[in-house]
Amino acid sequence: SDAVSPAAPRGIFAGGFTGSSGSNVMDYISITSTGNANDFGDLSATLYNHGGFSSSTRGITGGGLLGGSVTNVIEYVTIATTGNSTDFGDLLNTIFGNSGCANSTRGLILGGYTAPNIQDLIQYVTIATTGNSTDFGNLLSAQRYLCGTLASPTRGVSSGGEGAGNAQSNVIQYITIATTGNATDFGDLSAGSSTGSSSCNSTRGLIALGYSGSTVNTVEYITIASTGNSIDFGNLTTVRKYTGSTSGGDRAVVGGGENSGALNTIDYFTITSAGNATDFGDLTVARGRSSTMSNA
Repeated sequence: SDAVSPAAPRGIFAGGFTGSSGSNVMDYISITSTGNANDFGDLSATLYNHGGFSSSTRGITGGGLLGGSVTNVIEYVTIATTGNSTDFGDLLNTIFGNSGCANSTRGLILGGYTAPNIQDLIQYVTIATTGNSTDFGNLLSAQRYLCGTLASPTRGVSSGGEGAGNAQSNVIQYITIATTGNATDFGDLSAGSSTGSSSCNSTRGLIALGYSGSTVNTVEYITIASTGNSIDFGNLTTVRKYTGSTSGGDRAVVGGGENSGALNTIDYFTITSAGNATDFGDLTVARGRSSTMSNA
């Protein structure tokens, strides 16, 4: 890999689905600027519907559809360099449609689908090491295609999802990352939603709803340290689901997605002020169902 010194927080979009096939492409952006994404390197194989998370140095993906087969593989990259992913270890199960979040030391994978069952499992790894995941606890109910997960230094929050009978959930739930145990109720989204994505700063979380009976451009927010229902924040520039979200400083970035085909659109928001998204640039390859990470 090529060592670089990012002048600003860097975000990565890893893998995804182009509308006809999976992708092994990893793109990166400088979050606090604008412009089109650049090539970072490649995953070990084409991968989509996988969960991602990161620390300030290392980005990690786990599970998903790898080369067309459900996998338990965990891979990582060093965010400040460019290059291909490296094997990290294995999840407890082969799974896809899962989500991820992290604080600076511990990364979590939540929910997903292992045929024939939707999962409520939460599992974790220590980001700075390599190795297999460990059981953390359980979600309030089995969910796949969550509207992303987000985390402050202490709390991880997941929202929505698709449960039994493909029912869309409006439930927001949280866990304390440094402990282990089951999720606790946080509040509700404005509507049952899935296939969205989430991002945050240390206090506020943004949730792009994705699919709520139809594909939407709605974005809502929560205050991470409290509990309660989400509040309207604004709209994406285009209606889409299966987006990827990441953040750095006071900026949230939402990239890619699907709406009658794969999209390459990247939008951004200022997290501390409600309002509609602004165009950021484009991914190198149009795709949804990527995993995202940043070194912020």
